[in-house]
Amino acid sequence: MLTGSELVAFAASTDLARAREFYGDVLGLDVVEQSPFACVFDANGTMLRVTAVAELRPAPHTVLGWRVVDVAASIGALAARGVVFTRYDAMDQDERGVWTTPGGDKVAWFADPDGNTLSLTQFGTA
Repeated sequence: MLTGSELVAFAASTDLARAREFYGDVLGLDVVEQSPFACVFDANGTMLRVTAVAELRPAPHTVLGWRVVDVAASIGALAARGVVFTRYDAMDQDERGVWTTPGGDKVAWFADPDGNTLSLTQFGTA
């Protein structure tokens, strides 16, 4: 039923100006629209609506993720812009914070200013 429809992704923020700076300036997404209710970005053809909320309890899991060709290069570029990558005690991550799945995918996590968990994934060929 929805196979021909475009996906719209959502994230929540308690401070749209701060979210606009992070998603726009730090992550490099183009701002499409801003209102008192949401800041809308173009995430490589997918609409990302960062919606204003009065309070937020971040989910304990990834809410948005990007498929990247080279996770190490992407981490380097984002780290140069101030992004700090998350380390988890129970995961075997390398010095950059990358966890390699049993299938060979490489995943790294970071948070937006509201604490939403975001990720980068370089899918393996194994």
